[in-house]
Amino acid sequence: MSQLSINTTQNVVINFTAASVGERIGAYMLDLLVKAAYIIIVFYVFFSFFKIDRWLNQLDNWSQAAVYMLFFLPIAFYSLVQEALLEGQTLGKRLVKIKVVKIDGYQAGFGDYLIRWLFRVIDISIGSGIIGLITMVVNSKTQRLGDISAGTAVITLKNKVTINSTILEEIGQEYQPRYPLVIKLSDNDARIIKETFQNAMKSADFVVMNKLTAKIEQVTGIKNDMGSTQEFVQTILKDYNYYTQNM
Repeated sequence: MSQLSINTTQNVVINFTAASVGERIGAYMLDLLVKAAYIIIVFYVFFSFFKIDRWLNQLDNWSQAAVYMLFFLPIAFYSLVQEALLEGQTLGKRLVKIKVVKIDGYQAGFGDYLIRWLFRVIDISIGSGIIGLITMVVNSKTQRLGDISAGTAVITLKNKVTINSTILEEIGQEYQPRYPLVIKLSDNDARIIKETFQNAMKSADFVVMNKLTAKIEQVTGIKNDMGSTQEFVQTILKDYNYYTQNM
């Protein structure tokens, strides 16, 4: 497995292990099984149980095609919807323990998942996946064309220290949170904030500290009303842990 170094916007390097081609194929096959199960269930319920084919035969060809398209929309949008809802994972990816992330270290957004989904036509549909397979094999980050275009990569979550263990802050039972809007952050955001904060503190880099504070304010809508950027970031991390542990 190749190592994937992600440079954050604060110039902090985070190392991940890129998911192997085998892991990605395994996740794809599991997702394929889910889609097959959906088709079987739909066929049985609507065609065998409700006998919907009798009603379809009364429609013209265009209307029949529209109904069939409606039934198979969940398959067409399967990966897009699931990656958007499960923060970079489908059911197959979750079982294999791999995840889509942005190269800049932040959580991928819907636009990134949309680009990856659109490129599935080239990567997977054309040539039965040969284009995507070749691209992943020759790419050092195991990216397919969709990943390269979206600025994403797929990483493995196996045998890794969990994200929570790297972002936990000591908070007592009596701790009172200050900023409820920290829930807008993802685990990945919180980890980047903590690592950037620790590096800035070690090197006394107040420029980076100010940039980090500005980024937190931009993403969460929280304003630093504490004066000290150090105290503000520490409070953000403690509040994040408080809310995520008590949700």
